[in-house]
Amino acid sequence: QVELVESGGGLVKAGGSLRLSCVASEFTLDYYAIGWFRQAPGKGREGVSCVSSTDGSTYYADSVKGRFTISRDIPKNTVYLQMNSLKPEDTGVYFCATFLFGRTFAMPTMEAADFGDWGRGTQVTVSS
Repeated sequence: QVELVESGGGLVKAGGSLRLSCVASEFTLDYYAIGWFRQAPGKGREGVSCVSSTDGSTYYADSVKGRFTISRDIPKNTVYLQMNSLKPEDTGVYFCATFLFGRTFAMPTMEAADFGDWGRGTQVTVSS
C-alpha cells in the first residue's frame, strides 16, 4: 500500500516562499507520476504540478507557472514543491497523490479523479 506524507506548510506573507515535501513509501516514485493538488476552503481540489517517473518531465497549472518548481529525490522517495512569489490566492491545503495511470503524466490538465493514493495534506496560508 502506498503512503504519502506531506510537510512544509505554514504561514507566510505575500511574496514569500515555502518548500513542501511529499515523502512516499519505498519504490513509489519508480512506479508512479506524483502530483501536487491544493484545496481552498469551499472549493474543489485544483491540480498544481506533476512530475513523471519515467523522465522527470513536469506539468504546471497556468496559475503557478514561473513561480512553483516541482522536483524529486528518488533515493529519498521524496517529491518537493518549491513555491516562490506566493500570493494570497495560493492559500489552501496542499496534497500529493499518485497518478492512477502509471509513470508518465501527459494530460492537458490535472484532474483529481485521475489520482489514487493521497496524503493528508499540509496547510499553506499566505497573508496579504
